[in-house]
Amino acid sequence: MARIGGRSLWLAWPAGLFCMAAVVGLGVLAAPGVPGTVAFVGDTLRAATGTPTAGEAEPVAPATDCRHLYAQPMWSALVWSPEALLSQRRTPPLSTVEAVAAAGPTTVVTCHWRGVGGRFLETTVSTVSVEGASTVAATLAAQGFACETAADATQTDVTHCERTSGDVKEVHDLRGDRWVSSTLSGWEPVGYAATVASHAFFGE
Repeated sequence: MARIGGRSLWLAWPAGLFCMAAVVGLGVLAAPGVPGTVAFVGDTLRAATGTPTAGEAEPVAPATDCRHLYAQPMWSALVWSPEALLSQRRTPPLSTVEAVAAAGPTTVVTCHWRGVGGRFLETTVSTVSVEGASTVAATLAAQGFACETAADATQTDVTHCERTSGDVKEVHDLRGDRWVSSTLSGWEPVGYAATVASHAFFGE
């Protein structure tokens, strides 16, 4: 192979190896962010290509995992925050031992967000029987929760119970066979409880 005048192999080889090492190093550094970036881009593209229809929308399955329990802006804010760490699991509602024992719910998903300084958010979505939902509401009311029941747009009764003690806020929403229990300790994103309840009930 012909050589170009003025070039030295003694300099070309080390320079080439250095460039290759730099490229590999940059790839290693970027690798941890690839899954999050792919998910974010995919969600954005799906939202942008959705075509709303003028007619009646098809029913959407209620959320059964943490990703689908939050609206996109709230999910992005939590996931991309360096102070928030998500743990998805299946544990009973955090603050209602008596209600859990009385109603015997089946946990669908629990989303626990750990923040700094002991702050946290935890939401559990469970299924209960009609009798179990009534038992939950009665037990919470007996524990000092402020509870009210109102019909939603589909004329289905929704029971909302809430209690604040110090910097801990507990919110419970029951509709049909769904029980959404949220505990917010020193941390309350705007509209958090209403958002997770809406997505758990309607997927939106």
